[in-house]
Amino acid sequence: MTVAIITGSAGLIGSEASKFFAKQGLDVVGIDNDMRRVFFGDEASTAWNRKRLEESLGGKYTHVEIDIRDREAIEDLFKKYGSNISLIIHTAAQPSHDWAARDPHMDFSVNANGTLNLLEATRQFCPEAAFIFTSTNKVYGDTPNRLPLMEKDTRWEIDPSHTYAGGIREDMSIDHTTHSLFGASKVAADVLVQEYGRYFDMKTACFRGGCLTGPNHSGTQLHGFLAYLMKCAATGTPYTVFGYKGKQVRDNIHSADLINIFHEFYKAPRVAEVYNAGGGRYSNCSMLEAIQIAEKITGREMNYTYSETNRIGDHMWWISDNGRFEQHYPNWQLKYNVPLILQEIYDFNQDRWEKEG
Repeated sequence: MTVAIITGSAGLIGSEASKFFAKQGLDVVGIDNDMRRVFFGDEASTAWNRKRLEESLGGKYTHVEIDIRDREAIEDLFKKYGSNISLIIHTAAQPSHDWAARDPHMDFSVNANGTLNLLEATRQFCPEAAFIFTSTNKVYGDTPNRLPLMEKDTRWEIDPSHTYAGGIREDMSIDHTTHSLFGASKVAADVLVQEYGRYFDMKTACFRGGCLTGPNHSGTQLHGFLAYLMKCAATGTPYTVFGYKGKQVRDNIHSADLINIFHEFYKAPRVAEVYNAGGGRYSNCSMLEAIQIAEKITGREMNYTYSETNRIGDHMWWISDNGRFEQHYPNWQLKYNVPLILQEIYDFNQDRWEKEG
């Protein structure tokens, strides 16, 4: 038995990872207690995705409904499988800026303490396993907003002569910046993952994602940019664009492309690595551009309004440079761009959205 432990297994990245690694022959143990429903309400519940996993993967998938903040429960689980665990993919998190500000204790305990529990259990019971952490570009705070940006018709764009014109690298400082409380708790987790790798010589990696997206995303207003936008476009639900004239740019990486990153690392893990992981120059859009694509797909005008107030710590322009990872793992490349992603989200969820409506 070779076991993969995947936290947040009914979420966007966790479910994609569960399906992928079960097909690779691993026995997947999924940890998910549907905290997304607690954070964002019934519409964000991942129960539907958990059910789909259990039905489609059968005996290759075991679901465990525990809280990653429960140190004793995490230790008992890792002790049960021990050295059979060859892979940990940690995707469970409190993922919203706004929510973190409302309950900082909950946010930090989930994102930081939960990660510590998993790292220590890995060190105690399966120290040779690869430990993959889905970090975030929010660890860089609002430093990207100090880049020399130019206003275009539908987007902000960086000065083409700047060193980050091809995308932001891992050498951007995470200091002297406003992170949001969510960003701060993810920084704590990110540094812990690095330190366990460096201090204990463990095979850990932080993947600092841009916008992670795909058809399995239970998108809500506070989290899940493309999935929520596409849902609003398809159902006529009012949508709000927050600040920056709607020209803020995000790179978007499909969950399948990210899982292929994880697979490359799993096959040849390194110690204490940090990688930016996003759509890069291949897959990015502004809010206005995303709305235009969504309207084209649905054939209807989107019902959206504009708010002058941007979210604290929000980026005006973010495009990842994946070069460090591509240098270490040259077999990997992006397959999905934004139009393909939005079309797939629409095709996959249209019937479910209609039933919900």
